Amino acid sequence: MTDRYAVIGNPIAHTKSPVLHAAFAHQCHQDMSYEAIFGPIGEFRETVEAFRRAGGRGMNVTVPFKVEALALADKLTTRARLAQAVNTLRFDDDGIFGDNTDGIGLVHDIQGRLGFGVEGKRILILGAGGAARGSVLPLAEQRPACLTIVNRTSEKAEALRTQFAEFATLEAGGYGDVAGRCFDLVINATSAGLHGEHLPLPAGLFAPGALAYDMVYGGTETPFLKDARALGAERVSDGLGMLVGQAAESFFLWRGVRPDIGPVLKSLQGG
Repeated sequence: MTDRYAVIGNPIAHTKSPVLHAAFAHQCHQDMSYEAIFGPIGEFRETVEAFRRAGGRGMNVTVPFKVEALALADKLTTRARLAQAVNTLRFDDDGIFGDNTDGIGLVHDIQGRLGFGVEGKRILILGAGGAARGSVLPLAEQRPACLTIVNRTSEKAEALRTQFAEFATLEAGGYGDVAGRCFDLVINATSAGLHGEHLPLPAGLFAPGALAYDMVYGGTETPFLKDARALGAERVSDGLGMLVGQAAESFFLWRGVRPDIGPVLKSLQGG
């Protein structure tokens, strides 16, 4: 019998997840189907349970349901608990298992596809929301020289530093606090690019050979990436590879097989 999987969100029509997982299933010779499900606001739990009762084996979760998925799961990975959000559910005989694969998808994209080693590097994360929170532990596990978080509201960055104190040594503050410092990897974890907004990046922020990475992806270069080039970033990348990487990690969690993301990413890029 074909195993059923799905992604749930609201809105959901724009999702690339069915295309990604169909490609992974074909590549890895897995007998599975994958669909997109519109989740009515206020009916997340009921919609998930209905899919599970109908034979569903697992689900991806996108906005605005990642926090509700956290509450729904019976068991959580450490990275999901610290991220305070779940994007992957697996339905086991003894309950619902929840994980967050966003951060590990980011790390795999940076180190794998881009070939940029994180160990020993000076890393700066811009933003202190959910995207930043999900990336801290996977990045810290790669043993960077330093990991710094800045946010327009410095208190939010400080809150993340406190939250992760047991697992990572972080520096935190506002954008002005990194003036005069330089970093090897600067990650934009804000949604500024979705709105065409520019971030207050100080001069000299990018060290020689630095990579600027924007979690946002789209058909055009984001304001952050344009500004990073102007400020001396040697390399820039959007977050399309992160999208494919987090999907591949979900696929591995479900099927026990890790697909090769290269051909799938190339097809999305029109290659």
